[in-house]
Amino acid sequence: MSASSQYTGKQIVVLEGLAPVRKRPAMYIGSTDVVGLHHCLNEIIDNSIDEALAGFARNVWVVLNEDGSVTVADDGRGIPVDIIPKYKTSALEIVMTKLHAGGKFDGKAYKISGGLHGVGSSVVNALSSWLKVESHRDGKIYFQEYEKGVPKEKVKVVPKTHAPFLEKVIPSHPTGTITTFKPDPTIFKETTKFSPKTIKDALRRRAYLTPTLRFHFYNRPKQEEYHFYFEGGILSLLKNLTRHQDTICPPIFLKGEEEDKQIEIALQYTTATKENVVSFVNVIPTPEGGSHLSGFRAALTRTIKDYAQKINNLKEKDEITGDDTREGLVAVVSVRMPSRDLQFEGQTKAKLGNSEVKPIVAKIVREQLSTYFEEHPQEAKAILGKTLLALKARKAAKAAKDSIMRKGVFDSLGLPGKLADCQSKNPEECELYIVEGDSAGGSAKQGRDRRFQAILPLRGKILNTEKARIDRIVEFAELKDLITALGMGVGETVDIKKLRYHRIIIMTDADVDGAHIATLLLTFFYRHLPQVIEHGHLFIAQPPLYKITANKKVYYAYTESEREAILAELNGKAEVQRYKGLGEMNPEQLWETTMNPTNRILKKVTISDAQKADQVFTTLMGTQVPPRKKFIQTHAKLANLDI
Repeated sequence: MSASSQYTGKQIVVLEGLAPVRKRPAMYIGSTDVVGLHHCLNEIIDNSIDEALAGFARNVWVVLNEDGSVTVADDGRGIPVDIIPKYKTSALEIVMTKLHAGGKFDGKAYKISGGLHGVGSSVVNALSSWLKVESHRDGKIYFQEYEKGVPKEKVKVVPKTHAPFLEKVIPSHPTGTITTFKPDPTIFKETTKFSPKTIKDALRRRAYLTPTLRFHFYNRPKQEEYHFYFEGGILSLLKNLTRHQDTICPPIFLKGEEEDKQIEIALQYTTATKENVVSFVNVIPTPEGGSHLSGFRAALTRTIKDYAQKINNLKEKDEITGDDTREGLVAVVSVRMPSRDLQFEGQTKAKLGNSEVKPIVAKIVREQLSTYFEEHPQEAKAILGKTLLALKARKAAKAAKDSIMRKGVFDSLGLPGKLADCQSKNPEECELYIVEGDSAGGSAKQGRDRRFQAILPLRGKILNTEKARIDRIVEFAELKDLITALGMGVGETVDIKKLRYHRIIIMTDADVDGAHIATLLLTFFYRHLPQVIEHGHLFIAQPPLYKITANKKVYYAYTESEREAILAELNGKAEVQRYKGLGEMNPEQLWETTMNPTNRILKKVTISDAQKADQVFTTLMGTQVPPRKKFIQTHAKLANLDI
């Protein structure tokens, strides 16, 4: 009996209809911005990966088409097409049009999968202007087309594929699924344009986690193609994460299986002061962690503490904490488990909720890491030495911070003198502009709306906090003033609920120095107050680049293309002024162009890919020069130079 014949419509279970999806799309894909757009694509890709986890697919193809649509194909079994008696409808149509319909609920068709909720295909269908799907089974091509989730006709057999480009690149495969969809612009109002870079990053990450699967990406508008295949699995991913860092021990690989749960962990310590741990469940990234990550962290701390006590390398008053054991740690935690048992928190699967996973992971880590320490004493002592150094630094930082706290520097009643605070005390309506220089600060203070806009001018460039500890940060005057103004504390005392402004806006000059200051501020927030970014409170102001005067009228251009468009429309004599700094604008102009909520343009700072962001900050702001030099050489042609 063939694999396709074992996977039939009898295994498709329907729980509820599709109606709510278009009404409240964010409930199903997290957001309708560019992140939600790519989440839709990832849902279809993950369905193909599930075929690989089930032992059938060996390839996944992703094609970005000229018309803005995207095609995902695999060489798995193909979606079942037989009629489900209860609904008198093809299983293919049920999967594509019914919420919570799929073959992953009873654990028979898919023992291990990431698509637990069974909403992936149907939700993507509902949020697409159109979608075409075909299932290759039994030597035939079964096809159906939809508009905004509604079938145009019944499932039918067609003589050839709807994606002819794939015929040229896909070798002959008797079975598989091909899905093409175009996002609906009435849903994704911000953009319906997929990012090739984001797609490549997503495929590369999945290739690390599925070493038996080959990924192929074709960017047809640019005539580019990329192929990803990593036999090393998560050890290859770990090597990629640490490629620009100095390490103090070789990679450590832990692997075990218990109660149908397969655990793989790769870890390595670096000379950095930060922690970088990424986690996955059935190839699905879990950026918010969950029980698997909790089990790993708890066991890591316990094992290192036990080793320290065993070799009598711990002073009586010293107490190692979890933060100490994770300083400089880079790790990948991957769990595979039966899909029927999966409990994610939220449809976007950002956090694993299965409590029984924690003790299983903890047991495997403690047993195998303890054995590793016994067999590799030199590496174990290096890791312990790093932990004890972190403990010492933490105590020094706490002493420095406590000293400052005793002086009342962070007291909310003692706000910095140069802060021009706003009148409102409601954080939800309050804004804090972090402004470069006293000149721009003066204009901003005069031009602002005092009711809800506060101004904090900075003098010069702040400390590069990429490698700095808390004691240095709180002693640096400009950062101390910023922390005080925000009111949420720093380090162990952080409380996002105490944040005094729900919009924190970085406003710097549109030149190299301004970009440098903005980068230093972004580094500070990302490394030491990431909660501000995670809760959507950080923005970057977009002041105009040009002031254009013609016929006694003033126009502002925020980009080069806007300037050209304005000049083309005026079609006559015009005076063009290139703004080099915010201080060149008077208060009225600064308000009108950059601070007035009805006119201004703000860029919201988000972390769509924490792993990639971490690597970029390490490359650009870290101590190693060669990676930074290589980055600059690689991206030099993309820079906009104002000479």
